[in-house]
Amino acid sequence: MNNNQHQADTREYSAGVVLFREINGKRKYLILHYPGGHFDFPKGHLEKGETETMAAIRELEEETGISVDSVFEGFSTAITYLFRRPQKLVHKTVTFFLARADSGEIKISHEHQGYLWLDFESALSKITFENARGVLRRAEEFLNKQST
Repeated sequence: MNNNQHQADTREYSAGVVLFREINGKRKYLILHYPGGHFDFPKGHLEKGETETMAAIRELEEETGISVDSVFEGFSTAITYLFRRPQKLVHKTVTFFLARADSGEIKISHEHQGYLWLDFESALSKITFENARGVLRRAEEFLNKQST
């Protein structure tokens, strides 16, 4: 752990979903284009009284219009990172879950510039941050084990 993590002014917690669907027998992952120009998974802050899973499912629906009833049992992975807001250093933890979409119809929220459904390798090369690429790798590995 580096010294900056001890000096963070505040902590934030978010949850998100690695969403996939099968298209002609091929797995495709959803990634969103954020206004800052980066590509990442749907995610957002936990609201008061929510579990991480509840927040992830709610954020998925708010950001994409896709509603899922549940996430895959046995898959969750968290990433942590630091970022700076004016006058404040934030230590953020995001827990990701895995879910399957029945359709590819997306109603993108005002929070995003666009979206892509991509196969694993294409999504891996498009996702901006290494910690998010690690989340995708873990999801792909988990799904590959499920199908064997």
